[in-house]
Amino acid sequence: MIALPETPCYLNGEYTRLCDAKVSVLDRGFIFGDGVYEAIPVYDRRLFRFDEHIARLGRSLAKLRIPNPMDEARWLSVMRRLVADHPAGTQLVYIQVTRGVAMRDHVPPADPVPTVFVMTNELKQASAEQRHQGVACITARDFRWERGDIKSTSLLGSVLARMVSADQGATETILFRDGWLTEASSSNVWVVQEGALLGPPKSEHLLEGIRYELLRELCEDMGIAYNLRPIAEADVLAADEVLLSSATKEVLPVTRIDGAEVGHGALRGKPGPVYARLYEAYQNAKKLQSI
Repeated sequence: MIALPETPCYLNGEYTRLCDAKVSVLDRGFIFGDGVYEAIPVYDRRLFRFDEHIARLGRSLAKLRIPNPMDEARWLSVMRRLVADHPAGTQLVYIQVTRGVAMRDHVPPADPVPTVFVMTNELKQASAEQRHQGVACITARDFRWERGDIKSTSLLGSVLARMVSADQGATETILFRDGWLTEASSSNVWVVQEGALLGPPKSEHLLEGIRYELLRELCEDMGIAYNLRPIAEADVLAADEVLLSSATKEVLPVTRIDGAEVGHGALRGKPGPVYARLYEAYQNAKKLQSI
């Protein structure tokens, strides 16, 4: 059995140690994956884009008809206490809310009492080598369920998708549904064409990452064209640049896809200028948009 750390966590109204936290085997999160989650990065003990993450948590809960167990002020209070008690300054706060405990039945209980769990761990960030050289990705058919817009704890499809790239030593699996880009197994995917940043439109097939709005704001500030539109697989493979974004990756350059180098000319196989500008702007945003 893996020895769990003694770092602090929050479970159903009580603060405890991660190694001591326990939930019922009949929790619907354990039995059905019937719950949602959020992950909020913390820089210098300050939560990054807290309001946006909590708003998305509320949207996911509403789509599953699970009552939100806390208001925004209470969520913030819990997270700030856990962040303050953790030894690392750069962290990732993980929130999970399930429909709670009930006898096993596909029909949810009419009056659920949600299970609420919050923990924080040191944030594992992309390495300097990954940022300097870029990362490799593998492509695959998007075989996951149709409600990718819900940040559900039912992540088996994403786990299987990530295994595709892990088996080949790559960083991510870029997914296509009927020939159109959706997202990666745990990241949003962006392409750069003629200096413009392009992403797939919001839909039920992909999660609206918090960086969707953040990158739009950064592009607007820097005069970079930003557009959401359907992106064909051929456009991804022929792009000037390809980027990943997520809470842990921030924004990360992709320089190889299925073994082929991304980009053209002297920049082929190298991180491009749009990535460099967005990464620098992202670092500035971390100082200004954290609470």
